[in-house]
Amino acid sequence: MKKVSLFIFFLFSLISCRQSDAINIIPDNESSKAVNNFGFSFSDFNVMHDTIQSGDTFGSILDNQNLEDKKVYDIIEKVKDSFSVKTIKIGKPFTLLRSKDRYKKLQVFIYQPDKSSYYVIDFRDSILVYKKTRPMRFKQRTITGKLHGSLSEALSKQRVDVGLANKLTKVYAWSIDFFKLKKGDKFGITFTERYIDDTIYDGVDSLKAAFFEYKGKLIYAFPFAQNQNSEKIDYYDEEGKALKNFFLKAPLKFVNITSRFSKNRFHPVQLTWKAHKGTDYAAPTGTPIMTTASGVVEQTGYTAGNGNFVKVKHDITYATQYLHLSKILVRKGQRVNQGSVIGKVGSTGLASGPHVCYRFWKNGVQVDALKLKLPNSQSMDKQNLPRFMSQIKPLKKELDSVASL
Repeated sequence: MKKVSLFIFFLFSLISCRQSDAINIIPDNESSKAVNNFGFSFSDFNVMHDTIQSGDTFGSILDNQNLEDKKVYDIIEKVKDSFSVKTIKIGKPFTLLRSKDRYKKLQVFIYQPDKSSYYVIDFRDSILVYKKTRPMRFKQRTITGKLHGSLSEALSKQRVDVGLANKLTKVYAWSIDFFKLKKGDKFGITFTERYIDDTIYDGVDSLKAAFFEYKGKLIYAFPFAQNQNSEKIDYYDEEGKALKNFFLKAPLKFVNITSRFSKNRFHPVQLTWKAHKGTDYAAPTGTPIMTTASGVVEQTGYTAGNGNFVKVKHDITYATQYLHLSKILVRKGQRVNQGSVIGKVGSTGLASGPHVCYRFWKNGVQVDALKLKLPNSQSMDKQNLPRFMSQIKPLKKELDSVASL
């Protein structure tokens, strides 16, 4: 029985060792990359990889190394025109290449400020400093899907940088209320992604085209520069109509309407029926509130009913007001741009919970902002329309092909 037990133990140990060995095998191509990084053959050096810690400086890192007869101060003076030692930031990686003998003399210092570039300070012979930028490749990709949760979740499932979700919410801020997108609504997105050295994923570079199914209709977005000599990009639908409106759909990035404009609503605090001349958007306390259009702050203050509030005059026709703020971040007379954060959500004044009451004036009369047909931004110049149509034709064709699947 003891012999059988010993045999089983030996067999289990052998299998475990083999499994462990298999896990640690590195393919030849990966191994070659590891030893030839930054243009150096790592097998020729004693290699030390580390990251900048709190309190680290270029000088303190060098102080802990064998510099032979070189002085840290002299080194800093020699490299300052090519490498600013003050740019070293906490969390950034660096590599030290040292001699393989027992003295471990520092021969090369490599600092990576970002994924796409690195600085090399070569201490062999005279001190040499240079910056290298890794080759960047851009790959275009089209994805499609149906929403079963948030847009960020949908993108994450397709292994797309979730930062693209923020980009899309900004592009569609005037056209789509993302809280009203329904389960099963389709979307399609064409975008470019950055790859460093053709292998290292570096995120989404630019949005080329998109559509979202919204209230039964496909809402397209295509970037286009009307002035070819300018970098200014606006977004247009498939007919060349601008997506950007004079006003944002709502004062919050993501909205949850809890009470609408009404001539007769039961007030949850006063417990009486009365007119509600605004739209309530619920959100956690402290959520940023944006002005829905550019203008000048006409009034800020506090009243028992409104709590902390801000009123913005946009032109001779339109004005908006934001009530129940926990904090006011602007002052009377201040110029604000569309999307500027003017305050934080709260529950000051007559409020049953944290929300912002959004009020809208047209010609001095309070109206329902959700029912207004508001002016758009500058439309497509007719002379640019043929160029725009030609540019979007292959992009729309690809999106339509995935939409039909």
